[in-house]
Amino acid sequence: MPDRKASPSLLILWSAPRSRSTAFFRMMAERGDFNAVHEPFSYLAEFGYVELGGARLTTEAELIGRLRGRSREQPVFVKDTTDERYPGVLADEAFLARDAEHAFLIRHPSETIASYQRLNPDVERHQIGFEAQHEIFAAVRRLTGREPVVVDAADLVARPEATVESFCARVGIGFRPEALTWRAEQREEWTPSRRWHADAAASTGFQRGGTERDGEDVASHPVLGEYLRHHLPYYEELHAHRLTV
Repeated sequence: MPDRKASPSLLILWSAPRSRSTAFFRMMAERGDFNAVHEPFSYLAEFGYVELGGARLTTEAELIGRLRGRSREQPVFVKDTTDERYPGVLADEAFLARDAEHAFLIRHPSETIASYQRLNPDVERHQIGFEAQHEIFAAVRRLTGREPVVVDAADLVARPEATVESFCARVGIGFRPEALTWRAEQREEWTPSRRWHADAAASTGFQRGGTERDGEDVASHPVLGEYLRHHLPYYEELHAHRLTV
């Protein structure tokens, strides 16, 4: 195993939607050593602004600047999803290469597509998220010259302790096994999008839910099948770089 790197002051997890990222956020919040920020880029794209630390931010550049500033005061963990493309993130090479540690969470798109469509029957192809997620991954890899950490949600629920321990070692933070369980609750950070987080709010740890059969009919669906064929190559490329325990 390589030497452990310095602990990051700004750690960002980019997740494809419906990949158990809110449970991951819940685990990181349970640690207690990070100021956990929930989907600020998504909220900015959806609502046109995001509130962070008492400031109302209306551009990605403002948000990135605010995250930089807060991370100088306390370590910050950000969880966000790639339903949308974030041009301000992609344009800030220092943010991608130096000022934050970027990691990625994936789940097979046949499962995420079905899960997304149940909550939003009018889901559009780009919202499935793997193309935009892969674009950030490729930019980080190019700018840093190293492989970013990719966690597969299937590994996370099958072997949570070993997977999280390996994740922590790769990103340079201590492993806190007590954070693998938590109290079921709704959280204030989820209020703008709370209906999307019902499973995470009811959870007490990383566990398989009732959605393991999500992907059975996606491939044959006239619309969702096309979404799957479009996003599958991006997922497969990310999956090839996944953290192995």
